[in-house]
Amino acid sequence: MEDIRHHKLPLVGQGTGVWSFLHIHDAATATIAALTHGQRGIYNIVDDDPALVLDWLPYLAECVGAKPPMHVPNLVARTLVGEHAVAMMNDVRGVSNEKAKTELGWTPKWTSWRQGFREGLS
Repeated sequence: MEDIRHHKLPLVGQGTGVWSFLHIHDAATATIAALTHGQRGIYNIVDDDPALVLDWLPYLAECVGAKPPMHVPNLVARTLVGEHAVAMMNDVRGVSNEKAKTELGWTPKWTSWRQGFREGLS
């Protein structure tokens, strides 16, 4: 949060990367559900609302009382922070929690990053 408060986390490129978020409470309840009645395999434990960096980063800044993030073009960001950071901001894709909900009977308490940022950071 300090990087956001101090205006050190910019919006890179178009901000088209899609991130999935998770509250620690939901991680714990999903872990218990997986241990008690999960099948062998992988479960994506995330909220119900994958989000574009373009949407969540400015909202997070607002929630912590920071200025909106500055914009840095991909070319500049590549030289400053590397290709991986540029990919995280533009190319990653969020995941679905449907398998966990169906097979584990699990539902996140914090269904959206908006709720988590607004209530969890206040």
